[in-house]
Amino acid sequence: MRRLIVTQVLTCLFVLSLCATAPAADAPAKIKALLITGDDVGAHDWREISEATREALVKSGRFDVKVCEDPLILESETALKAYDVIVFTIFNRSVPDITGQAKENLLNFVKGGKGFFVQHLASASFGKWEEFGKLCGRKWVMGTSGHGPRSAFEAEVVNDEHPITKGMKDFIADDELYAKLQGSGEINVLIEADSDWSKRTEPLVFTLDYGKGRTVHNAFGHDRKILTDPNVMRIIVRGAEWAATGKVAEAD
Repeated sequence: MRRLIVTQVLTCLFVLSLCATAPAADAPAKIKALLITGDDVGAHDWREISEATREALVKSGRFDVKVCEDPLILESETALKAYDVIVFTIFNRSVPDITGQAKENLLNFVKGGKGFFVQHLASASFGKWEEFGKLCGRKWVMGTSGHGPRSAFEAEVVNDEHPITKGMKDFIADDELYAKLQGSGEINVLIEADSDWSKRTEPLVFTLDYGKGRTVHNAFGHDRKILTDPNVMRIIVRGAEWAATGKVAEAD
């Protein structure tokens, strides 16, 4: 009799353990994100920016994020294969250029069907590399691009049907309003704003196809204050997810 009871108890415990692990087994795999950052030498608090961006992605529950402070990781094709999206958060002044192999690996990563999310001044990276500007859609060019004093301005959602901005409304952003980003390729503008500095309407969040992959360019992001704004956090999370997969689960 005692053996029967023990057997029944063990059976129940086994069934309960299966039930406890079932939801985890059914949970979708997390998106693998490689966040590349680096020393901006005074223009931005690059550690604050990278950490706030990482926090937004991790808190969403949809990402597994690894942070690398050296863009030379791009030289390893094997390392990049582990990720679904590269999140580029800062212009690393100490690395003005990268090797031809690193350039080829980055372009092939996106062309092959994966994602690239570039944020704020990170588009100023590798100034002499023309194709990087095409990958970004629009690029900050030193001496040409710029912005007025940091201030609160109205960000207009011009496409609220795209998965990244679906359901979003116009909002007030306290940030640098980037202007005169350079480039002529076709982009899909999601959010824009009127700049007093350039006297024209500037694209601030936009997408483009690159080979089989996708780029999302987010011009917001001077510091933690704007990066923890709920609207900007949504752009980061949805933008990185869309870049990685071509869809956004939250927007379905």
